[in-house]
Amino acid sequence: MELRCEGCAGCCVDWRPLTPEAAGSDRAGRRPPLDDVYDLVPLTRDEAVRFLDRGLGDVMTPRLFEPAEGDDRVRIDGVDLAAVDGRPVFVVGLRKPPKPVAPIGTDEPRWLDACVFLDPTTLQCRIHDDDAYPRTCAAYPGHNLALDAETECERVEAAGGGERLLGDEPPADLPAPAFGPQALGSTVFAYPDQDDLEGAVMRIRDGETTAADRARFVGAAAGSRPGSLSVDRDRMAEARARARAADSWAGRAIREWSKRAGDDGAGDDGTTDGAGVGLGADARERLVRELEDDAGAPPTPGWD
Repeated sequence: MELRCEGCAGCCVDWRPLTPEAAGSDRAGRRPPLDDVYDLVPLTRDEAVRFLDRGLGDVMTPRLFEPAEGDDRVRIDGVDLAAVDGRPVFVVGLRKPPKPVAPIGTDEPRWLDACVFLDPTTLQCRIHDDDAYPRTCAAYPGHNLALDAETECERVEAAGGGERLLGDEPPADLPAPAFGPQALGSTVFAYPDQDDLEGAVMRIRDGETTAADRARFVGAAAGSRPGSLSVDRDRMAEARARARAADSWAGRAIREWSKRAGDDGAGDDGTTDGAGVGLGADARERLVRELEDDAGAPPTPGWD
C-alpha cells in the first residue's frame, strides 16, 4: 500500500460540497448512521480512554444507527434505532468542526468540516506520530483494499484531485476491522439506559449535540467491557464526568472555528460547508496559529 497524501486530506475532510458526485457516503450500508458526518472514524474503547486520560474528552462525538430489516430496535424521540437486547448501539468518533481548508488538490480554501486534529495549513494530522493516533486511520485504506472496496483515495482521483493511490497491495499486518463479531464492547457499544437519551437522539440526528450529550456516550464507551454488553457503572460515571469537564485546546478550537465559520461564510440557512474563506493566506495562517498552535496543538512536520 503506497499513498500520496500531500495536499489531499480526503479522508479527513467532508469534501462533498466540492464534488458531490465523486464523494462517497456513510449511508451506503445496511445500517445508515443517524447523523450526516462524513467519514467518521470509530474509536476503540481503549482509544477513547486514552483521549480522556490526556484531557481530550471534548474531541469525541457519538454515532447512532438506523436498524436494518430484522434488527432489534428501540424507539427514542420518535426515531427507530438499531439495538442489541433493547440497548441502542453506537460508536464514538472524532468531531469535525468547519475549518478553512483547501483539500483534494484544490487551491482555494473553503469552510469544510474537517477532523479536529487536522492542521488546516499543512493538511497533516497533528497526532499522526502519537500513540493516540486511531488504528483505523493508521490502517486506512488497507481494509478497503483487502475487500476490493472503493477507497477515498480513488474517489479523490475521480474528482480530479491527482494520483493518490500509488500501490494497492493491502498491508500484511492489518488489524481486525472496526466492525465484526469482536467489535462489541470494543468499538461498537450498547447504551445501557435508553430513557437517558430522550432529546439527545434528536440532537444527534440534527447535528446539534451538547457537551452533556457527547459526555454521556463517551462515558458509556469507556465503561464498556470488550466482548460484552455489560457496562461498569462506576467507570461509566467517572468517564462521563471527565469528558464533561474537559476543556482542551482542541475543544476550544472547535468552538472558535465554528464561530468563525458562521461569522465568515454562513448563508441565510446557517450553512457554512463549502463557503469561501474571507481571509488572505497570511491571515489564515495567523488564525490557525492563534486557535490551534499557540493554544497547545502539537505541531506538524510539513511535507518533504
